[in-house]
Amino acid sequence: MIDTEEKKFKYIYGPVFSWRLGVSLGIDLLSREEKICSFDCVYCQLGKTKNFTEERKRFVSAEEIVKEIESLSSLEVDSITFSGMGEPTIAENLGEIVRKIREIRREKIAILTNSSLMDREDVRRDLALFDLVIAKLDTSSEESFQKINRPMRDIKFSQILKGIEEFKDKTKLVLQIMFVEENKDQAKKLAELIRKISPSQVQINTPLRPSKVRPLSEKIIYKIKEYFKGLNTICVYDVKKEKVSPLNEEEILRRRGEL
Repeated sequence: MIDTEEKKFKYIYGPVFSWRLGVSLGIDLLSREEKICSFDCVYCQLGKTKNFTEERKRFVSAEEIVKEIESLSSLEVDSITFSGMGEPTIAENLGEIVRKIREIRREKIAILTNSSLMDREDVRRDLALFDLVIAKLDTSSEESFQKINRPMRDIKFSQILKGIEEFKDKTKLVLQIMFVEENKDQAKKLAELIRKISPSQVQINTPLRPSKVRPLSEKIIYKIKEYFKGLNTICVYDVKKEKVSPLNEEEILRRRGEL
């Protein structure tokens, strides 16, 4: 047993049950207080982006992350996942931290990215260190990309596609799609686009966590899933949620926009 009363974690949170990754321990390299991101997605559980940036810099040292990870030597999880309060590839010491974690843990290491920096060689080099890269691709056109993901002005849909294409053979690539009312009719076009990319898996999601956008029903999501037949596909309604005891409930709620 881990005495969570004596241990205060700033940068790691969970574990939580993930429909994509099983029992997952989260790592946040950005912030505990406000979202830091290059997108302002309409469905984001963290609310509106006030700190817009695509500039890579250090927010926390590798030593601080390693110290917290080392204190959990008896904790068993299925994966260690980089996510948290924004876009994790903005952390310029991302690669360094992945390497250090590999020295002390044996679980698969995953990252959730919005794909906005994947056209950069330094970012692709860091992402190649992960066992699993779960990259966002919510739309099939520039117009809908601007409406749903609401990126920084200089980020274009063509840039997202270019980054994904250049990265797709570096490690296990998964594409995640968040379906809402605004993009549900793009399912067929997205499926055609994704077949050309040929990722390891396609994850079909809809906002079941707190969001200003209503989720799509099981019936609609399963109809959407049919367009992706022949691809390795999983959707948020496929997996029954399991109960997991977290290290610190407050840190999970913070990163789910519930604090």
